[in-house]
Formats: sequence, C-alpha cells, structure tokens
Amino acid sequence: MRVSGETDLKTLLRTMQPEARAGAYEFVSATAPTPEEIASAIAVVHEDEGVTLVRPTAESAVDAMACITLTVHSSLQAVGLTAAVATALAERGIACNVVAGFHHDHLFVPWARRTDAIAALTELAPDPGCFPEPDVAQSTP
Repeated sequence: MRVSGETDLKTLLRTMQPEARAGAYEFVSATAPTPEEIASAIAVVHEDEGVTLVRPTAESAVDAMACITLTVHSSLQAVGLTAAVATALAERGIACNVVAGFHHDHLFVPWARRTDAIAALTELAPDPGCFPEPDVAQSTP
C-alpha cells in the first residue's frame, strides 16, 4: 500500500503550520438534509442518528467554531499527531473536534478560543533536540 503524506511525528509537529480559516462554522444534525444544505457544508458525516453538517455560521452564533487547518500534508497513516494536538489544546481547556481530510487535518475549536488554540499549536512545534535519537551503541543480547 502506498502512503501519501508525512508520517513522521517529529516532522509533522515541526512543520504543521496551523492556519485559521476565515469565518465561523457550526455542527448541525439533519435527518434529511437538502442537496443545498449538503452542498454548502464543508464536511458531511452520515451517522445512524442523522447527517452531521459542518457549515458556515455567524461569528456571533452560540456554538460558533473556528477552523484551524494544519497545513502540513499529513498521511492518513500517521500516528500521534491527533493525540499531540488534542493534548496541547486540552491542557489549555480548549475543546477540539478533528476532521481529517486527505491532505490536512482540520481542527474545530470554540470561536472565542481560536487565538489561544493557534498559540498552543504554535508552541507545540518541538525544539530540534526534543526527540532524542535512539542509542545505537547499545546492543541487544
């Protein structure tokens, strides 16, 4: 199987470059969304209980979310990126809903916390020495 995108966690964290998309979004559930509702959504998830739409909304809406895109081309086979990002945001009390696209991960955070989220993600990029190289001098009997 050919893997598209970056899989190395160290590289992903160093190069993720979080970028806030313009506008606010909301998550809504619809039993039978119209074709227009589906077309206007930036994400659609079909669940047993209905269809979840992520769609543009007013910044003043009660449940308005900001969308932050991690601009690195992350592989769908990458391990640890979602956990690292969710942990960094959780440590600051920031809720996060992740939607993975083929090329990028998109984080939906409360509109009022978007600046804090960008700061947390920017600080997450590791110093070059924070991932020690394996000690190859040790041998296993």
